[in-house]
Amino acid sequence: ECGKSFSLKSLLICHQRIHTRKRPYECGECGKSFRKKSLLICHQRTHTSERPYECGECGKSFRQKFFLICHQSTHSRERSYECGECGKSFRLKSLYICHQRIHTGERPFKCPECQKRFHSSSDLLLHQRIHTDERPFLCPECGKGFKQSSTLVTHLHIHNGERPYKCPQCQKRFHTISSLRLHERIH
Repeated sequence: ECGKSFSLKSLLICHQRIHTRKRPYECGECGKSFRKKSLLICHQRTHTSERPYECGECGKSFRQKFFLICHQSTHSRERSYECGECGKSFRLKSLYICHQRIHTGERPFKCPECQKRFHSSSDLLLHQRIHTDERPFLCPECGKGFKQSSTLVTHLHIHNGERPYKCPQCQKRFHTISSLRLHERIH
């Protein structure tokens, strides 16, 4: 359907559910259904409050490994690769190399669909989701899909009640930075 190929049949079948919208894994507790068994298992933790992924640094625990990994980066502040052009620094050499392409203008990754070029393979992959409408980052709470993990993280603020963005004028708090920006226009 979209031309993607997979090394394992099981991965192909799982991917095809994006196109068919099939969700064969159903939660016995609330009836929500998911296209991957792993997403169902993760969702079921919302009913049990189980948080099996714990940060060894501070003890905070998470329902998903992905969120533990995101969290752990807050503890690691060491950035060994510094850009001589602008001073920005990076923890990973691969990110540093990718950043350098901004200054050189190099865009080695080309979309086969529309020929648009990108600095990194991850930017290309993200762009290709425009053509396929693939939304691989699913919310374990409501099942809504997102093209970017960062958008999922922002969306999760709604479910967990987090309002990390505060108006400096009136101290009112918001789920998203865009909501804060919109609010700031009234001051």
